[in-house]
Amino acid sequence: ALSGCVEDDVSSLGAQDDETAESDTTATVPEIPVADTLSMTAAEAVANSLAVNTGDSAGQVATDTTAAASEPVSAPAPAPASRYSAGEDPAFAERYGWPVEGPATLPGAILPANRIVCYYGNPNSTGMGALGQYPKDEMLTRLRDQIAEWEQADPDTPVKPCLHMVSSVAQGEPGTAGHYRAIMLDDHVEKVYDWAKEVGGILIVDLQVGTDDVRNVLPRFEWILKNPDVHVGVDPEFYMKDGTPPGRRIGRMDAADINYVSEYLANLVREHDLPPKVFIVHRFTKGMVTNYSDIRLRPEVQVVMHMDGWGAPWLKQDSYRDYIVREPVQYPGFKIFYGNDTKTGTPIMEPEDLLRLRPTPAYIQYQ
Repeated sequence: ALSGCVEDDVSSLGAQDDETAESDTTATVPEIPVADTLSMTAAEAVANSLAVNTGDSAGQVATDTTAAASEPVSAPAPAPASRYSAGEDPAFAERYGWPVEGPATLPGAILPANRIVCYYGNPNSTGMGALGQYPKDEMLTRLRDQIAEWEQADPDTPVKPCLHMVSSVAQGEPGTAGHYRAIMLDDHVEKVYDWAKEVGGILIVDLQVGTDDVRNVLPRFEWILKNPDVHVGVDPEFYMKDGTPPGRRIGRMDAADINYVSEYLANLVREHDLPPKVFIVHRFTKGMVTNYSDIRLRPEVQVVMHMDGWGAPWLKQDSYRDYIVREPVQYPGFKIFYGNDTKTGTPIMEPEDLLRLRPTPAYIQYQ
């Protein structure tokens, strides 16, 4: 089932008039060739991990890194299957290259020393998630209570509070720009940023770009991304480069698009002397992200592949195993739907349930 769909009434969400938004848009940044020596592909990082996991003292990157990322190498037999539910077997995760040996962590990086716990949504919509479902003060109180549960379940891992705002919202109608997306007003984004600071947290600017290109939409938010505590999420579900209106089918995002965002953020970090940016990529099907092993990891950007599906716990754990554990990139994330996960009578997954997953999610989002 598609997640995150909203009403088509752009004005009710506080969107920019398309002509105004277009006129204020920073000039699109061209494709930037990779010229650094510190970055690596996800395949190369996983090959490094496999070398460590299998006791290769040389620690060499495998020659065929794509194959190394796609297929686990021989390793000690995993524990009996009956001992673990899907996504919980540490030996299984290790055989696929977890934890990923990516670029060295820079000063100021949030991950992996912290866990990010987020409320997701849009303040102008009660149906998109917890962020807009409740009045501001009640919402922040609920977020604090949720964070307290994580702190109690895992007192050794500090929690970084987070508000994850859908700031470019996919639409069912083309709008005046014809791109099936609505860009939120700057002051609405600024308002949620202030809320995030109120709880000592970070803001994630989430982009659903419809039939537009992320290369056109991302620069529109550079004004706020220059802040050290503002980060980015992208949603391949609503990335419709073939022109299909969003909501008709699930979209997809290729490594080339993801790498554009990563390099854009890395440039901001270097230019403005910022701590590393967290970069969330939503995923709940195999086809939503193509050529995952070509995703480039950079010291300035921390990539989170986020399991975004809803349903019963067993279904969510199956998806986590198949789309996150089996296809490692850098850091794992996991979404909890307060409503959809329980609407068939199944219980919501609690922090203790998620802490049994391997790898353990570094980013937890509540919708």
